[in-house]
Amino acid sequence: MTRPKQSADHAQLRKAVDDIVARMGVIEQFGRAAEAVEGLEKIETDRFGIAVVTADGKTVAGGDAEVKFPLQSISKVFALTLALRAFHDEVWTRCGREPSGDPFNSIIDLERHKGIPRNPFINAGALVVCDMLLDITKAHDVPATVRDFLSREIGSKDIGELKGAIESDGKTEGFLNRSLVNMAKGFDNVRHDVEEVMDLYVRQCAVMLDCRQLAMAGRYLMHGGRKGADEDARRLAQQARRINALMLTCGQYDGSGDFAFRVGLPAKSGVGGGILAIAPDIASIAVWSPALDDNGNSLLGTMALEQLSEQMGWSVFGQAESTFMLAGVS
Repeated sequence: MTRPKQSADHAQLRKAVDDIVARMGVIEQFGRAAEAVEGLEKIETDRFGIAVVTADGKTVAGGDAEVKFPLQSISKVFALTLALRAFHDEVWTRCGREPSGDPFNSIIDLERHKGIPRNPFINAGALVVCDMLLDITKAHDVPATVRDFLSREIGSKDIGELKGAIESDGKTEGFLNRSLVNMAKGFDNVRHDVEEVMDLYVRQCAVMLDCRQLAMAGRYLMHGGRKGADEDARRLAQQARRINALMLTCGQYDGSGDFAFRVGLPAKSGVGGGILAIAPDIASIAVWSPALDDNGNSLLGTMALEQLSEQMGWSVFGQAESTFMLAGVS
């Protein structure tokens, strides 16, 4: 697999972001905001934001980049990171690494695999990871919650919370998730009380960041190829590469294959309308637009990442000549 070129042309990136924001402002949408999450069903679906943090620390942003939105399933990336840093490969004895052809909240798939979720980005996998996080102690020297981890990564405590999502947890999706925890517990793959696991899961999904903050939070995932570092740094880099691999194969629900085909970057979406994408060694990218496609992925966010990948030549599958014209560039 060929890596992208090893630097970002900031002038080109600025033109690309401005061009994408302009394009997103005129595209007619057919998606709708997530109705299963309290507080999202009435949000304006024509909003769009983007932020790109490059490896040299510069940020290029546009549109509604400073509007906070709930991470929802994007939080699963950070929860997995904490579990891997605390428990290393023990994580893979309790959770698989394969894409799932079943719905993200399928209890049939969990039963079929005797309580071992197919991957950490479907709901069952994320809930098992939360069960692991409840075992983190000070001896592990890592934050115990996604919120604390994000606060450290972005250097700020200015993190919001979608209170409606927490207060409405007893609705349909909450019942389905509890059934997954109980099923995994029945196979001895959940060790803590069901409500403890659920509380941690719901609270991490309800964390709210804006595009700038989310792009900053993903910086550790773009530095997966450090050379000459000490053993601990090499271990963290290996974990980042593995998380990126899972994001590429499992990060967009049942749309992961199409996303890899169109965008060619590791990414994780959430029904809050956000997507975190990584151009290894080059940039951490966050987009947000709340109108979703049939797979629960942001419509405009996916289109924007496709255009950014084309215009900048960022793809883990190699570079190709752009099929989009940059604004003002002939």
